[in-house]
Amino acid sequence: MQLGAPTAGLSHAMGLLFLALLFKIAFTIFTMGVKVPAGLYIPSLAIGAIAGRMLGVGVEQLVYHFPNFAPFKTECGSAGSKCVTPGLYAVVGACAALAGVTRMTVSLVVMMFEVTGGLPYIVPLMVATMMAKWVGDAIVPGSIYDRQIVMNNYPFLDNKDEFNYTTIAADVMQPRPNEPPLGVLTQDSMRLAEVETLLSETDFNGYPVVVSQESQHLMGYILRRDLKTALAQARKNADHTDESPVYFGRRIPLQEGAGPLPLKLSMLVDLAPITITDQTPMETVIDMFRKLGLRTVLVTHNGRLLGIITKKDVLKHVNHMSHR
Repeated sequence: MQLGAPTAGLSHAMGLLFLALLFKIAFTIFTMGVKVPAGLYIPSLAIGAIAGRMLGVGVEQLVYHFPNFAPFKTECGSAGSKCVTPGLYAVVGACAALAGVTRMTVSLVVMMFEVTGGLPYIVPLMVATMMAKWVGDAIVPGSIYDRQIVMNNYPFLDNKDEFNYTTIAADVMQPRPNEPPLGVLTQDSMRLAEVETLLSETDFNGYPVVVSQESQHLMGYILRRDLKTALAQARKNADHTDESPVYFGRRIPLQEGAGPLPLKLSMLVDLAPITITDQTPMETVIDMFRKLGLRTVLVTHNGRLLGIITKKDVLKHVNHMSHR
């Protein structure tokens, strides 16, 4: 029997391939939607390989039935359908499918070359990879992992994005002019019950420490988790009561008479937090968040605390400015 000639089981095999393609796509969508570590590389390769194999078989049948068609006659000559290798279409399809999902280019071609070991396949693999990436970027920019970050609202700043607007830190910092003041801790004028009340009424990841409520001069920054742990340990000591003074500074003021046992938390305070002025360009602030891996920065003016900028504030501002 001539190679490429249709056999009795060809239609059945193509039907099975099509059924496998549908099931594989459905299962991949399901496992990607549920938060289960089911993987994405192998399913994407399998989907592309099945689709490529079906295309390869289809081209093989076209060459067999229409050998005198100009493109087939020019490229295949007397070889006929023998010049079509459905397996090569499967490899190229697998590469294209994975490129469309992950938007990888050079590393994917190198990986497929190492798997196949065929140097003549480099060109079709490169063409398929770039076409898949261009088509995917034209439909939805970014890979599936980028879209998952956006869908789950993860605070991620992409280093490839550029910010070319003229806004400053004062335009982004919290709190805004019509909002309640920022929750802060004073270095030596708060009681244990007041600190616990502040923790229960707010959900910030950290709190600035200022000299006093009147001056608002920044002294440091303390993390919420460290503060909660320290207060929980202090409550185990019966000598610490609601009226126990809490000191965040290194200098402890003198107490008159016998009073409640003070709680000293100066060792938990970051005395050199990252700060910026209210006139700092947001382009500089975004670069700081990207390159230093920051979660928060404090905004000051002549040493006086004005507000705070978190990573989520930066992302909201970037999205707002990009959609204007």
